[in-house]
Amino acid sequence: MTASTEHTFIIIDGAGMVYRSFYAVPRYLKSTAGEPTNAVLGFTNILLSLLAEHKPAYLAVAFDRKEKTFRHEEFAEYKATRVKAPDELYAQIPMVKEVIEAFNIPLYEASGFEADDVIATVAKELEKKKDVELLIATGDFDMFQLADTRVKILYPTKGFSGADIIGSDEVIKRYGFRATQIPDYKGLHGDTSDNIPGVYGIGEKTATELLKKYASLEEIYSHLNEVPESVRKKLEAGKDDAFFSRKLATLVNNVPMDFDVGKC
Repeated sequence: MTASTEHTFIIIDGAGMVYRSFYAVPRYLKSTAGEPTNAVLGFTNILLSLLAEHKPAYLAVAFDRKEKTFRHEEFAEYKATRVKAPDELYAQIPMVKEVIEAFNIPLYEASGFEADDVIATVAKELEKKKDVELLIATGDFDMFQLADTRVKILYPTKGFSGADIIGSDEVIKRYGFRATQIPDYKGLHGDTSDNIPGVYGIGEKTATELLKKYASLEEIYSHLNEVPESVRKKLEAGKDDAFFSRKLATLVNNVPMDFDVGKC
């Protein structure tokens, strides 16, 4: 499925695509110098696939940086449970960036912020261009909170050829709550992949049911008298965790960076 607007801007979640490529492409692939190249090949194939299928008028890539982010400063255990990727993956990132440079594609990253925040900032900047639809190429659920009528998520099934296009309506159909409620959902349920705690004892089903009935954490907590006692006690005990977890899960859309749509 291709984008429906004439002016399509694709931004690629660079680190996410490198990670996906590393595990999808056979690891025995190496350069003549013996350097691993499977992630480089996989990333390049994804890039070529996106160009062929969507023919974007604008293109950019966002990357994470090595240093810790403001979320780590606020919560030392943020992402602490993640298993470190193999060195062979990290060794290929400079080569992937060489590919991006060879294609003359702008690469955006910002100290203290994640690529997700960079992408959210690009989405905010593109609100000024009413004729541009943004497609975010990523396999990251966090990006779904940006989905609306002009921002869609290119979410791979087996790959990016024929990837699902997720907008605000599709988020509701998939999860039963709105894209803008995803931070509230994580505030309740947490996120084990990022080690975001959420409210102890509140599972996926309960979090979804609450957000179907109430618009936000604020509304949930202002209607605790309507919530079953067993759930109410958990919410009362975990109130601070709920709001703190939502803060950690909310993407920042004002990252200080020199974004120039014309260069894309």
